Amino acid sequence: MKKPVFWEKAKKDLIKKDKKLGSIIKNYPKDFLFSKSDPFYTLARSIVGQQISVQAAQAVWNKFENKIKKVTPKNTANMHFMSMKSCGLSRQKVSYLKSLSDAFLNKRISPKNWGKFSDEEIINELVQIRGIGRWTAEMFLIFNLCRPDIFPADDLGVIKGICNCYNLKYPIKKDYVITMSEKWKPYRSVATWYFWRSLDPIPVEY
Repeated sequence: MKKPVFWEKAKKDLIKKDKKLGSIIKNYPKDFLFSKSDPFYTLARSIVGQQISVQAAQAVWNKFENKIKKVTPKNTANMHFMSMKSCGLSRQKVSYLKSLSDAFLNKRISPKNWGKFSDEEIINELVQIRGIGRWTAEMFLIFNLCRPDIFPADDLGVIKGICNCYNLKYPIKKDYVITMSEKWKPYRSVATWYFWRSLDPIPVEY
């Protein structure tokens, strides 16, 4: 597992700019974000994680991975609806996973080109797939492509982590969070990851 090339520089930069965030970063000296590098795997896992806690998502994902054996577009397309539901997936999430596998199998999205795309261009391509909204696309940019400056302002975990860090009353308004995030540029993905890390006993991964 390799850490992103910008990780150490980002840590130094954030510690210097923000003492409170810096103290979180110093608490986890050996932890870092790493990419699974399989686009389908990351997106499927992000769909499973929508609107549920990290622990709940992990439990459902483990069951899904045990049943399917290898998480691929073809295996997901072929897996029976009831078999997927028995892993703890809602009817809606099953249909989202099916539409994701369909988009990959029918080449409606082209991950090979994404290296040349800007963050927003990739988000615009991904949100065309049913079940993928901006949050899921942002998870993909952070966890698969390791883009350094993504800030998922709708993520409840990030907001909770920020409130804990700065002693703010949860929740805080989205506009306020976005304004706060300005000082973590150009490494907002790294700041985000540490706010998550401060909440969970296991590092978040997709």
